[in-house]
Amino acid sequence: MQKRNIKLFFRRAAIRMIRMWRWLKTHLAFLGFLRVLNPFHYIKRIDWYIIKKFIGTYFFSIALIISIAIVFDVNENLAKFTQYHAPLRAIVFDYYANFVPYFANLFSALFVFIAVIFFTSKLAGNSEIIAMLATGISFKRLLRPYMISCTFIALLSFYLSAFVIPHGTVIRQNFESLYKNSKKNTAAENVQLQVAPGVIAYIQHYDDTQKKGYGFCLDKFEDKKLVSHMTAMEIQYDTISDSKFHWKASNWKIRSLRGLRETITTGAEKDTTVMMEPTDLVYSKGQQETFTLPQLSDYIAKQQHRGSQNVVQYQVEYHKRIASSFASFILTIIGASLSSRKRKGGMGMYLGIGLALSFIYILLQTISATFAINAGAPPILAAWAPNILYAFIAWGCYRKAPR
Repeated sequence: MQKRNIKLFFRRAAIRMIRMWRWLKTHLAFLGFLRVLNPFHYIKRIDWYIIKKFIGTYFFSIALIISIAIVFDVNENLAKFTQYHAPLRAIVFDYYANFVPYFANLFSALFVFIAVIFFTSKLAGNSEIIAMLATGISFKRLLRPYMISCTFIALLSFYLSAFVIPHGTVIRQNFESLYKNSKKNTAAENVQLQVAPGVIAYIQHYDDTQKKGYGFCLDKFEDKKLVSHMTAMEIQYDTISDSKFHWKASNWKIRSLRGLRETITTGAEKDTTVMMEPTDLVYSKGQQETFTLPQLSDYIAKQQHRGSQNVVQYQVEYHKRIASSFASFILTIIGASLSSRKRKGGMGMYLGIGLALSFIYILLQTISATFAINAGAPPILAAWAPNILYAFIAWGCYRKAPR
């Protein structure tokens, strides 16, 4: 009797749930709306087919080219590794573990272009593109899985370049300075900068290895008049302090000026707060690559507030990280448009055109960045100029693509 009541209870509960679900499907229109918002609703079987080929070819091309690059790099640097007694663990985990993602992401647009041309030419050679278009699929609809794959690659590339790779670049550069004789700049002479509105700091010589400066001077101005003049024989940055900008001055002297009155204060040691850090004093080659995107933005804003003119390379790096992600979409449209038509001769011609366009794109990036740094071109224009030019090329290729 008890088992019969339990079965009856579950049967009635199931009937109620089925009735409720039917009522919801009939009366609630927002269920259809939620279905429209579901991104997987738009991905069909043919889309998954192209996405798998795109992503698979992309990572395969990265693995192939980076493997060749590692072989050449080992052959070039093996003598230096031996000369400076670099441990195997450091070579593998400090150098090559950060070498691979850095260069893979640097040439991500090139790998995307090669992958698109390679597998699309193969699809066209097997008459698969013709079959897709013959069923009524437009070329615009055919580009949907390409754009979905590009979105994934662009987001991955942006995340790596903005947050992950800069930390690895620091480790790789430290390894190079130890075991490849690529010595970093660790000193600066006659550094002068505005650390706050109306506050000018000067250091005659700064040693970054000891975080110590010699011949320090700090001037404060109010209404263009000098009100305080501080000097110190040495100034030491406190690396273990809980707060930033904490310095310790030795053999200091402060001259306070109020009208015609002057007050002089001296001492042996003094803890003081100066709105500058060691990274503001010493610039080393490739330093902008060691900053994450938020750090890069903060550094640019801080240097511009100080009136520094040495921020162009940082601005170019900031905009280039964003522009490089969008390059995947442009180069994918060009590659798909060029290689989707079936022709005699296979993919050799398309692969050659793709490599040429990719290397020209990288060359344009380098030239535009050089113009921005040395000729005063706007940094945002320098970073986006290759994308703008290639956008017109992509539009022309798209118009001539098979329909």
